[in-house]
Amino acid sequence: MYTTESQNEHLGDENTPSSTNPQILKDSSISKHGETKETVLSQTEETKPQMEKKSSCPPQGNLNKVITNGVVLFMIWCVAWSFSATEVLPGGNLFGLLIIFYSAMIGGKVLQLIKIPSVPQLPPLLGMLLAGFAIRNVPLLGDYIHISNTWSSTLRNTALTIILIRAGLGLDPRALKHLKTVCLRLAVGPCLMEACSTAVISHFLMNFPWQWGFLLGLSISFVVGAVSPAVVVPSMLLLQENGYGIKKGIPTLLIAASSMDDIIAITGFSTCMSIAFSSGGILKTVLSSFRDIIIGVLAGAILGTFVRYFPSEDQTKLTLKRAFFLLSMCVSAVLGSHHIGIHAAGGLCTLALSFVAGVNWSTEKIRVQRVIKTAWYIFQPLLFGLVGSEVSVASLKSNAIGICVVTMSLALLIRIFCTFLLMCFAGFSFKEKIFIALSWMPKATVQAVLGPLALETARVSAPHLEPYSRDVMTIAFLAILITAPNGALIIGFLGPKVLARHDPSKINVKLTTLELH
Repeated sequence: MYTTESQNEHLGDENTPSSTNPQILKDSSISKHGETKETVLSQTEETKPQMEKKSSCPPQGNLNKVITNGVVLFMIWCVAWSFSATEVLPGGNLFGLLIIFYSAMIGGKVLQLIKIPSVPQLPPLLGMLLAGFAIRNVPLLGDYIHISNTWSSTLRNTALTIILIRAGLGLDPRALKHLKTVCLRLAVGPCLMEACSTAVISHFLMNFPWQWGFLLGLSISFVVGAVSPAVVVPSMLLLQENGYGIKKGIPTLLIAASSMDDIIAITGFSTCMSIAFSSGGILKTVLSSFRDIIIGVLAGAILGTFVRYFPSEDQTKLTLKRAFFLLSMCVSAVLGSHHIGIHAAGGLCTLALSFVAGVNWSTEKIRVQRVIKTAWYIFQPLLFGLVGSEVSVASLKSNAIGICVVTMSLALLIRIFCTFLLMCFAGFSFKEKIFIALSWMPKATVQAVLGPLALETARVSAPHLEPYSRDVMTIAFLAILITAPNGALIIGFLGPKVLARHDPSKINVKLTTLELH
């Protein structure tokens, strides 16, 4: 009895674990299934907002960006209207500036979107120029776009100031030292040769009188002769990145010489214009021009020395403070010199100030250049839009365009030939000399500033010279329209075919390694 009961108890104890094991397995399987279900649900919940985000009602991506930018532009107009209601309405100065600015921005963006296979990208400034030209010559729209000469002159001179600041900061003493005479020959020789040839051609083709026509012809040539860094520099940087011509430093040479070329053209234009439109004697005008040059250089050197050390390097927001000093001082110098009557001093003061200030800035100089470049992005559409709006098809003579194109073409051929000759003693091959000569033809930035300035000076100082100055404006417009896209295409097509290619990682392309003489 006892034995039987004990055995049954023993069997019951043995059967207990066996009865619990299925339950444990069942519970574990349920828990695993639950965890898997929770994981799937959590992943579904995580992906659900993303799916809803893609199909959400507020637009995202490019559409949202377009709407945002459109509202920003509209609010700018609203703020301007709240300050001056009449100026932002049709016929007001602000209304005209806003229309030209928006149209130029759209024209530049549209040209950037036009991409043709195996064809280099056209410069956006060409689209900005055509946008301003279209606004002026569309019958209904042109009747409501009016900008006073004072506003237009101030904006163009401000754009000129930014160009000069960038040119002054771009000059590197070590680059000029190692490039030696090649850079000087390339910057000075073709510009002066084109200046003299254009002065002679303008007398025979455009009927400029000899007594002051030579000086005005020089002014035209300095307007047309300046090379545009806005076209040359990006094209050369692209060739340099791909290794074309870097062994002999051809891209670096053209980049450095383009800034010097602009400086010479702007200085020569200011001097010749002050002499041509002066009411006094030639000797007195020449002496006053030298006086303006000395005043500008000395003032720029003094102010540049101040900006070099103030603010000091231990201050916060150093880049913004230095950029502010450069912009404020240079704009005041250029615009103030016009009010005082010493026109040539302002530009030279800007060049000297920016060059002297940036000598010891080392890496900080690059940051300041970026801030100045941002300011240029704002004034570039205004500049080229205003230049395009100055050209009216109705006011042009029947043969004006043809004569201007012939004058510009002859002067350009002389410039190309002169550039080829000056490069004959610099150690370049025949193909490389051809490439440098043809690359020295794109024109845009300086022409956009100086072309309207000649017309504006004639309207104020010498109304009887306005027809000739209008020809200067027409030549400047045609020079940008013809040489800027063709120059970019020539550099893009001819560079890879003519220049030798080397690995950029194996060749030091710094200015200090150039062996040019």
